[in-house]
Amino acid sequence: MRKRILVVDDDEMNLKRTQMILEKHYNVLLAESGNEALRKLKSEKVDLVLLDIAMPVMDGLETFKRMKESFIEIPVIFLTASGYEDDVRTAISLGAVNYLKKPFFPAELLKRVTMGLEEE
Repeated sequence: MRKRILVVDDDEMNLKRTQMILEKHYNVLLAESGNEALRKLKSEKVDLVLLDIAMPVMDGLETFKRMKESFIEIPVIFLTASGYEDDVRTAISLGAVNYLKKPFFPAELLKRVTMGLEEE
């Protein structure tokens, strides 16, 4: 059975691009906000989350904290366009399995997802 990846990003182009890269190998779910991601995580089986850090209303770090509070233990790879080292450090300290700076190369995304799924 194919693994399911939830991609969370407020930018529709980023969602579509990431989906195109991943859908050859995985079932891909999309969410445009932290709240939508949390709803999907409660109703769907997900094997890994790709989570954008910079989103309006609820950023990726807050979304991740709420996942933990709800005992949702799924490997998370943070996506960041900013590259702020503090954000990356915080994400890793919270338990993220990895991070990836946007824009990323497709091969690098697939490699990190494979590594992240091994953390499962």
